[in-house]
Amino acid sequence: MLEALVCPLTQDVLHYDAEAQELVSGKARLAFPIRNGIPVMLLDEARRLDDR
Repeated sequence: MLEALVCPLTQDVLHYDAEAQELVSGKARLAFPIRNGIPVMLLDEARRLDDR
């Protein structure tokens, strides 16, 4: 099912980071959290990749 999800900002494919439990959009430089097995695809909940 993860293959069907795209970045809500850029519409690009997301990459799964199993260690961080996030879906990453390289183009938008955002990481969307996965909580209790559910991807949270809200821009307000996304983490900027340069924050780490």
